[in-house]
Amino acid sequence: MNLPNNKEFENESDELANPSSSPLGVTISETKKGPLSFLSGSITSLSFSLLSLFISKKIVLYFSIHTPNYSSPIAQSIASGFKTLIIGISFLATFTFGFIGLGLFLVFIRSLIEGNNEKRD
Repeated sequence: MNLPNNKEFENESDELANPSSSPLGVTISETKKGPLSFLSGSITSLSFSLLSLFISKKIVLYFSIHTPNYSSPIAQSIASGFKTLIIGISFLATFTFGFIGLGLFLVFIRSLIEGNNEKRD
């Protein structure tokens, strides 16, 4: 039975601890995100938020028009729980996209202010 020695384990742990190199030996360079990247991300996220809000309103409208009528109280309870879950998830998506879009827009503003401060120095 061939067991690896401690030296092989040390080499492998050193490679994993060094994030600048990959197992193939190709170095990965990190690119710095600029204000345009933050603005495009913010616009994308806010547009998804508006789309989610539109869909959420349609879901609420659909469930208010089509009320479930079941004779079994268990089926009525399951249908009500399902309706609440679907509506909650749709509004959660709306809030999440909106909050991310707002945060990215604030980062965009901050990056513009920091960019102006660096040019002055």
